Amino acid sequence: MRSALISMVVFLLMLSCKQGPKTSEGEVSEPIAQTASKVEEGKKLMENQCYLCHNPSAPENGQRIGPPMVAVKAHYLEDHADREAFVDAIMAFVKLPSEDHAQMRGAVRRFGLMPAQQFPQDEVRKIAEYMYDYRIEEPDWFRAHWMDRRGDSLYNRGKTPIVSEIEVTPKELGMRYALGTKKVLGKNLMGTIQNEGVEAAVAFCNERAYPLTDSMSTNFNARIKRVSDKPRNPKNQANVVELAHIETFKGQVAGGASVQPILREENGKVYFYYPIVTNTMCLNCHGTPGQNITQKVYKSLSELYPQDKAIGYGPNEVRGIWSIVFDTPRKTD
Repeated sequence: MRSALISMVVFLLMLSCKQGPKTSEGEVSEPIAQTASKVEEGKKLMENQCYLCHNPSAPENGQRIGPPMVAVKAHYLEDHADREAFVDAIMAFVKLPSEDHAQMRGAVRRFGLMPAQQFPQDEVRKIAEYMYDYRIEEPDWFRAHWMDRRGDSLYNRGKTPIVSEIEVTPKELGMRYALGTKKVLGKNLMGTIQNEGVEAAVAFCNERAYPLTDSMSTNFNARIKRVSDKPRNPKNQANVVELAHIETFKGQVAGGASVQPILREENGKVYFYYPIVTNTMCLNCHGTPGQNITQKVYKSLSELYPQDKAIGYGPNEVRGIWSIVFDTPRKTD
């Protein structure tokens, strides 16, 4: 009898170890490691894909080019309290943005309609699920702003993310450098388009794109280039290795695959490649003259870039790649 009792206790202890911690309602939650992995993926996808325009750290004083993600969450929660309805609504709008289906009409009036983004649907779902399930970063000013207008303190409801410490890999570093540079260039470019128009954006790229990229190279202690098989500036012509990677990425994007960077480590250096993919906004300067590109913009492009090859694109096409070289990170003990 006693041995049977001991066996039962051991069995229950083993069972409780496998199940993981309980929530405040008494429900068994997922194991911490598994939960942390899911949270990290959704969080990173949101930061990498969305924060170019929806960064919570962007100042409120006219420097933002889109509402912070917490504002998106708050507005969608108002009409979609159910998790699946919330996720479906986010996915539907990202797939095909339109003013008729916009949840945030004030933001559309202020910032313009979000350009169509050809992200893999599974990634958009993970972002939307993370937004619903967890509290997300918000600017200091937002709570007072929302409470004053809506009076709803549950606008950012959800669990506090459990994020584990993960050693920075060459892939993580490369993505950080590429997306960090993209964020700086994109913020300045889109701000120029928003405030001064597409023609001014052409001049901005001609005058400021190289200095900004060089400053990010210095900041990250890396060599950062944007190269293409159809460059606007001959300086951006891809070499033989880069051309091969461009073709690989073209096949992946055309097939709707979730694209991963290409890395090569050699002699203490990491060679990192990641695609630059067009969206509808890109077509203002990289689309078809007379269709997406206005006559005035095309005239400016022809004057500034006499050898321009970077036109004729449609949405969700590989326009080029990030080609980045940096020191192999040291492994921690």
